[in-house]
Amino acid sequence: MPRFSHTIDSHTYAFASLKGLLAKATPLRSGDVLAGVAAASARERVAAQLALADVPLPLFLSEALVPYEDDEVTRLIMDGHDRSAFAPIAHLCVGDFRDWLLDDATDTQTLSQVAAGITPEMAAAVSKIMRLQDLVLVARKCRVVTAFRNTLGLESCMSTRLQPNHPTDDATGIAASILDGLLLGSGDAVIGINPATDNVAQVVSLLHLLDAVIDQYQIPTQSCVLTHITNTIEAIRRGAPVDLVFQSVAGTQAANRSFGIDLSLLAEGQAAALSLGRGTVGNNVMYFETGQGSALSAGAHHGMDQQTCEARAYAVARAYQPLLVNSVVGFIGPEYLYDGKQIMRAGLEDHFCAKLLGLPMGCDVCYTNHAEADQDDMDALLTMLGVAGCNFIMGVPGADDIMLGYQSTSFHDALYARRVLGLRPAPEFAAWLARMRITDGQDRLSEALAPAFQAALLRLDD
Repeated sequence: MPRFSHTIDSHTYAFASLKGLLAKATPLRSGDVLAGVAAASARERVAAQLALADVPLPLFLSEALVPYEDDEVTRLIMDGHDRSAFAPIAHLCVGDFRDWLLDDATDTQTLSQVAAGITPEMAAAVSKIMRLQDLVLVARKCRVVTAFRNTLGLESCMSTRLQPNHPTDDATGIAASILDGLLLGSGDAVIGINPATDNVAQVVSLLHLLDAVIDQYQIPTQSCVLTHITNTIEAIRRGAPVDLVFQSVAGTQAANRSFGIDLSLLAEGQAAALSLGRGTVGNNVMYFETGQGSALSAGAHHGMDQQTCEARAYAVARAYQPLLVNSVVGFIGPEYLYDGKQIMRAGLEDHFCAKLLGLPMGCDVCYTNHAEADQDDMDALLTMLGVAGCNFIMGVPGADDIMLGYQSTSFHDALYARRVLGLRPAPEFAAWLARMRITDGQDRLSEALAPAFQAALLRLDD
């Protein structure tokens, strides 16, 4: 007998497992088709969504999608579940959970109180039966605030990661991009470089470069070189000025193993960064990136759909109190998210699920050049994420990352989103922008070049 089923026009669609039901209920995306787990038709997808709506939430606590004994992420989810936080929603099925989330009486405080009781699989399940506007509305009610040298995630704020990547890690090129971004009001989430040469000596050199800029201009922000966590730990051992420890994470033990990490290594990196005591207003020291399709690309998805795998990555991130988390939503390519429509849906799902689980979620609103997407699609996703209360986005010179070779959002895109939605940078950073005369005190860019940066611009000309 099938465990789950739903009948449409006298045809009964049967689903043998919770894992299979979740996969068949997922809105269409190329990665699930590639994995062979997607619904065979739109009718089967709707039937799966209707069957999923009737699944009681407690079932997700008794049926692991990846066996407990085989996977440390499953053990993290199950062992860390807060049953007292879960109690207010324990009587609900997935469909009722959706209605409860959308209810006006379910406010920011209520969502914060139940976050530890929601598992990633519950969040993924309810997202699969929600429209885009539902994902936006609920995420907007979630507020997750973190701090290091400034305070991120406050209401009516949207921050930016200033991403000054360079194909040869040239110091002058990186400095020019940093200057460009600061003068356009970007960089409050982090000034973060993806190194072109991923060795410890180069990582240490870039860390000293970023630290010198932040120190010289007394910028209330943090720096990060997005290298493997083992490189960062070694850089700390060598005395480098590390603010944040970065690592890509995924939703299964096997996928994380493909990244060369496990949970104990993440804990080691966190402890190393905390030992430096470099934060001034907080001690959130971790920065994680995720993305739908990473587990499938590593052959480590265990038959799950890619969005459920992605949500499980948020349990990993949540365990280490990060300052920043973001989905690099369209970066892996059209094999996993085929076009702008699929990228938009995925970006809003990722943001919703992470916020529901209590994470300070941002998004790299991006696509690769061989995807069926363009900058108009990114404008639409950026705007919806801004409405949804996204903690931060990327600031890439010209929206074109010349080192990683993909399209993202620019400093000007961040200005647009802040202006049209009435959003501000982090308060400490906004005050610095005004003090440096980059803005006029009302978050509008000054017409004249900020005096403190005139000499720096002349040096770049040399």
